Amino acid sequence: MDTTARTPDEGAADRLARDLALVLPALHRALDRRVDADFPHPKPAEGQITLMRLIRDRDGITVREAAEVLLVKPNNLSATVTQMVAAGLVERRRDPDDRRVTHLHLTPTAAERTHAVDELISGYVEQALATLSDGERGALGAAVGALHVLERGLHPSAP
Repeated sequence: MDTTARTPDEGAADRLARDLALVLPALHRALDRRVDADFPHPKPAEGQITLMRLIRDRDGITVREAAEVLLVKPNNLSATVTQMVAAGLVERRRDPDDRRVTHLHLTPTAAERTHAVDELISGYVEQALATLSDGERGALGAAVGALHVLERGLHPSAP
């Protein structure tokens, strides 16, 4: 047991860290379960949806680049890409200048389904936000930027 005395600010920071570590995954699970219930197609695994969003945002990304961004091993991501190619969600295209390199592109089906999942999630969050007070919504809005900074600080490549 840690018996080190903490200042009030340190205690508050510790509580905030614990609360965030508990509530953020719970929010994610709640959204994921809602999508599972409402998505009209077989829902891709969360890792596949994350990869589809990345490919949508960085069309032509390579497996190695995607693995670095997603913090996974390239060989594991390559296996996921192979499954997604077989499912008609992703296309691999050879680099014309270096035939050893392939670039990833979403199929129209994957683009539509990624958009549909994102729309469902946005709708759920909008509904939940509507139940909050103006002050609570303002506090969440102000926190979004800080959460992005926190995520970058937690990234293993952060200095």
